Parts: sequence; C-alpha cells; structure tokens
Amino acid sequence: MFLASASFMRPARLADSLQKNQLWNGTVTVALLEGKKIPGGSMTQMFVWLRMGDQKYKSKTLCKSANPQWREQFDFHYFSDRKDVLEIEIWGKDNKKHEEVLGLCKVDISALPGKRANHLELPLEKQPGCLLVVISVAPCSGVSISDLCICPLGDPNERKQISHRYSVWNSFQNVKDIGFLQVKLLKAVDLLAADFSGKSDPFCVLELGNGRLQSYTVYKNLNPEWNQVFTFPVKDIHDVLEVTVFDEDGDKPPDFLGKVAIPLLSIRNGQQSCYVLKNKDLELPSKGLIHMELDVLFNPVKASIRTFTPRERRFLEDNRKFSKKILSRNVERVKKITMAIWNTIQFLRSCFLWESPVRSVIAFVVFVVTVWHFELYMVPLALLLLFAYNFSLITPEKVTNTQDPQDCLDVEEDEDDDDKESEKKGLIERIHMVQDIVVTVQNLLEEIASFAERIKNTFNWTVPFLSGLACLVFAVATIVLYYIPLRYIILLWGINKFTKKLRNPYAIENNELLDFLSRVPSDVQRVQHAELKPYSSSSPIRKKRSAL
Repeated sequence: MFLASASFMRPARLADSLQKNQLWNGTVTVALLEGKKIPGGSMTQMFVWLRMGDQKYKSKTLCKSANPQWREQFDFHYFSDRKDVLEIEIWGKDNKKHEEVLGLCKVDISALPGKRANHLELPLEKQPGCLLVVISVAPCSGVSISDLCICPLGDPNERKQISHRYSVWNSFQNVKDIGFLQVKLLKAVDLLAADFSGKSDPFCVLELGNGRLQSYTVYKNLNPEWNQVFTFPVKDIHDVLEVTVFDEDGDKPPDFLGKVAIPLLSIRNGQQSCYVLKNKDLELPSKGLIHMELDVLFNPVKASIRTFTPRERRFLEDNRKFSKKILSRNVERVKKITMAIWNTIQFLRSCFLWESPVRSVIAFVVFVVTVWHFELYMVPLALLLLFAYNFSLITPEKVTNTQDPQDCLDVEEDEDDDDKESEKKGLIERIHMVQDIVVTVQNLLEEIASFAERIKNTFNWTVPFLSGLACLVFAVATIVLYYIPLRYIILLWGINKFTKKLRNPYAIENNELLDFLSRVPSDVQRVQHAELKPYSSSSPIRKKRSAL
C-alpha cells in the first residue's frame, strides 16, 4: 500500500502517518448481555456507554432494574498498534432528565486472546455489581489505500483469488465475510470555490458503514485529480458508500463542498461513472462532479443470510434536532399513507353498498370462490402473484433510477426560506420548552412513514435483490404450508422460542422481518440514493449557483 508522491500532495511523512492511522486490521465485537446487582439509586432508567478510542456507542435505555438485560451487539475497529482500552459506563437517568454514572469498568483489548469468544464477568470499579459481556477480536483484511498502479482488482491473479473467495462454493466459510469493494477515486470537476482566492483545497472522505478512509489534499485546485484506490471489506451488501468532498481549512473544521451516496447493489462494476455532487441532505444538487470507478464482489448466499440479521450499529452521532422542513415532510408522508389506506377501505366498502353493480358482483364471486377453496398456503402464494404483477410493470425508465436536478428547484427555494427562519433566535426560544416532544413526534412520524414505504418498496421491486429474496421466502412458505400441517409449524416455532435461551444463553435476540425491512430504502432514502443527471452549461441550477 503506497501513496503517490507529487508536488501538490501533503509531505510524504504526513501522508504516510495519515494512511497508517486510517487502516484498521481487526474487529472487536462486544455483546452487551446483562448486569447483575447494579446500584440504581433514585434513577428510573438505565443505559450504557461503550467507548474505544474515538469510537463510541450508546445502548438502548431500560427501566431501572438490579439485573437489566440489554442483549445488544456492537462492533469496533481495532488498530493493533494503538492498544486501545474498552471503557464501559453504566448511566442512570431520572424523570427530571438528571443523569449520573452508576458504574464503570474497563477491558484491555490487547490482553484478550484472539479468534474466539471471551465470556467476561466485569466487576464495576468502586461500586457493587458486574456486567456480563462477550468480547471477540477477529482479524480484518481488505482495507487499503494505494495508487492506481497498485490496484488489487487490476492484477488478474489477485482478482481471481478474490472472486474465488466470494464464489457460491464458499458460501458457508467465514459467513461474516460478505464481499469486497474497490473504489477508484479519479478526479472532481468544477468544485465550489471555498477560499477568498477563488480556489479550494479539496480532499475526499469515503465511508462504508463505520469504515472511513480519507484521500490526500490537492491544494489550490477546483479540478483535483487524486487517482487513488480504496478498498473496503463488505459486511452488508445493503450498505451505502458515501463520498464527501471537503475543503481543508488549516486548523479549522473543513468546509463541506459536496457529497454522493451510492448503494452497493446499484454499482456498475468496472464502469467509470460521473456523479453529480449533492448537498448535506443528499436531496439537492451541489456544484461539481466527481469521477469514480467502482467494483463490488460479494457472495449472494452470505449476503442473503446477513439480510435477516440486525444491521450494524453506526458510531454515535449527534442527536437529531427539530427541523420544520423534516417535520412537515414526515407529516405529508404519513398523510399520504393514511389516505392510501382510507381509499382502500372506501373501495372495499363500496363493494358492499353496490355503488357499482359490476364491481360488487365480481367482488362477491371472488369472495365466495376464495373462501370456499381457501387454504393457508394461498396467502404467500397471493403475495407472490403481487410481486409478479409489480414486476411486469417495471419499465427501463424506472430501472435507471436517475433524477433531474431541475426537479429540485422548488424544494431548494423552500429550504432557503426554512434556513432563514431557523436563524430567528426568537422562534428557537419559543419552542425550547417543547423541543423534546416535537423531536419525538418528528422521529415517530418518520418511523411510521418509513415502515409503510419499505413494505411498499419491497413489493415494487425498488431493490431487485431484496424483492427476489422475499419471493424466494414466500415460495418456500407456500410449499411448507401446503405439505406440513399448521399445528406442526406452530409447535416447532414454540419449541424453538422456549428453548432458545437454554440452548444459547448468550444469543442476541432479533426480529428477522424487521431486520429485512430495515434494508429496504424508504422514499426519502430513494431520493438520497438516486443518481442525478449531470447538468448542462445552460442548467438553471448552474446559473443560479454561479450568481451566488
């Protein structure tokens, strides 16, 4: 792994140090199980902070209990040369939002044996009680930064080895190793000038899940050429690659120049692509284009199995704040779903009221025939027919999944107005007392809308891989329900549920259906992940931004 040397690059020693600090070589998996005899005091709720270096997670919040059970799993990046210590803090919170530390324990990761699960009972420092955790340290390969001349997939022998590693024949070897992503970061064109000199000092940050790699900086240039290759191990084929362009600003935080989000399943292997940069919300076009060539190799069987397990938690980010724009959008999304349900109910009601005799006769015949011949296996079979019908409606225009930047003009004006209003401190002060309630309602509306949109997008073949996987599950369910009596299926399900804790006391519980739906994009995410059409020189957006 080398970094190209050129006059516009950072000094070689600084560049090597930057690269070394980015490349993790292991994964620390922490299963937070439960606490024993935890002192709660006057607190009513409990949660846990987990930190390792600058990586941190927050567990779910539970009601106060001497023996709380979290049953959550967290993954940290491990750098063998840093000797990081895992810090675990138990916090309590009362009804007045007062928080205090209830206990603390530390684990030296470098002292743990690797490649196996370590079941630990960690006593709290200066407090009674302990935490039960399972920690495993596993090596991680596939993380690199290099020049174009040292491209991993450019070597036929290395490409053959990687392809063989993710072939169907190796589907049950190292199930967590889903795939391999290679990103050729070539250049950017016509970036926004962030300095008073009319230039920028751009660099790129590439993020895949919790993985984060950074390019070098090209100084005083609006058309930088990086010509670097970045590789990531793929933990979940439903992850999204985010590439953000920043302007280096000395000791100050870098200035944002643009961003793109690319779902791994939408990558066109080996094709050099030009992406229009977007704003921070990934909804509106920004100034500039970025050229990349992407390749992703993955095992479809491992990827399918991973789809029904919990998504990897993201490192803790800032809490979402109130936004009039987001709240209004979520209200409209829920309203749209509610109207669709209401219209369906009204349609069914009209069949009973004989508003249209032909429709009512057809509905009556369908009802009698269906009830007379109904068997349970017909439920997944009917869902399969719905998938087939929606598949027949797919057109080439829908598959391209591109968006014209001119379609966002009206939204951009609304956003500018919203930004101006958000600057009014008087408004912020007036809603300060109800901030938590408003944010909770905002997030709840988003969860409701996203859940319904994900169900819709599953049947609409928005992500063919997921819809095809759902069809396979429904086909198997149809066959099983046809040949096996329902009472046997319920009996097997009950036996599994009752004995699961006995068979595996350290199991992390999950809901396969919700885990699957979490991979399906909502309508908002579809807009964020859509590839914008490159603008022309006469584009209204280009004229508008050049006038700023």
